[in-house]
Amino acid sequence: MSWLDNVESAAYKLNPRSFQEEHGILGESVELKKIVEVVQQVAPTDITVLITGESGVGKEIIAKTIHAASQRSKKSLITVNSGAIPEGIIESELFGHERGSFTGAAGERKGDFELADNGTIFLDEIGELPLSAQVKFLRILENGEFLRVGSSMPRRVNVRVLAATNKNLEAEVRNGHFRSDLYFRLRSVNIVIPPLRQRVDDVPVLFRAFVDEFSAKNNAKFGGISDEGMNALKSYHWPGNVRELRNVVESMLVLESGKFLNAADINKYLKEYHPPAAESRNLPMVTGKSVEQAERELILRALFEIKADVLELKNVLHEQATALAHVQQNDPMAIQADSSLSLTDMEHKLIAEALQRFKGNRRAAARALNISERTLYRKIKEYHLE
Repeated sequence: MSWLDNVESAAYKLNPRSFQEEHGILGESVELKKIVEVVQQVAPTDITVLITGESGVGKEIIAKTIHAASQRSKKSLITVNSGAIPEGIIESELFGHERGSFTGAAGERKGDFELADNGTIFLDEIGELPLSAQVKFLRILENGEFLRVGSSMPRRVNVRVLAATNKNLEAEVRNGHFRSDLYFRLRSVNIVIPPLRQRVDDVPVLFRAFVDEFSAKNNAKFGGISDEGMNALKSYHWPGNVRELRNVVESMLVLESGKFLNAADINKYLKEYHPPAAESRNLPMVTGKSVEQAERELILRALFEIKADVLELKNVLHEQATALAHVQQNDPMAIQADSSLSLTDMEHKLIAEALQRFKGNRRAAARALNISERTLYRKIKEYHLE
């Protein structure tokens, strides 16, 4: 008898509603309830699960629920944003490295799979994983074995793998961007989360939950909402899905504090719908242009992104300097800043201190520095802070 037979034979014992409430999965739509039933069935097993859906639909919440309801719930859940890690260091992040394996590798380092041993690893944006890393990832899925960067000694881990993507992996396979063997290995169970516009019965439940949450945290007043106002929310297309709904609720509670919201009030916060262009990751299309012109646009876009990263870090440094000046002004005993430090030295020092404060947790450090994870990874590599 297969694991699926075992699960189905016990399915009558499952109570989807109590399970949904226990794990805080919000919604009343038929589509969501079907997802909850599948989650409840696969959670106790170790089977690999692929979670697909548009950005903002709640893929990470489903992954966390699967882990929390599994036999590994007392062990670690390691979340990896595959799309935020530069290709040059992603193998080191996932599988670890040995001392001296590359420039800046001052010591050995455990990768995310080792940190998740006996627990669960959640690979978000799996569609962004480079082909070179996909080979090693497939090996772990098959037999639990991997090699650290710079090592020839195989290591083994016991890890449950969950993955998520907003891409069509089948199309990625056809285009040669994703390995077919990895795709078929990943989709043992594929949970597809529909966009919010296809499960409108979830909108009122989510709206109320976000209102309660934001009101409690920020002491904001909510004056209620009319039926027409709720219908405006339910008929909106929600391109940003649940994440966009949360942001809309927060904006309305701040700017319309205590007001009874009607349809006109709601519509002020809903964007005009423009059908999305062909999926191209925001890169310029070559149609009607020479190859040289298209390549020039790609380079310009990359330069603009780098410039944005630099401005982002400069803003952080300015805020830190302003805060330090304020402390020194109000506290004569405060330590004086070292005026000999250059902008680069200050940036290096801030990043190093943030990584130390959060014990190497890069997501937390990036959040504290108010920069993107991608920028942080680039700076870690630049300053050899591995």
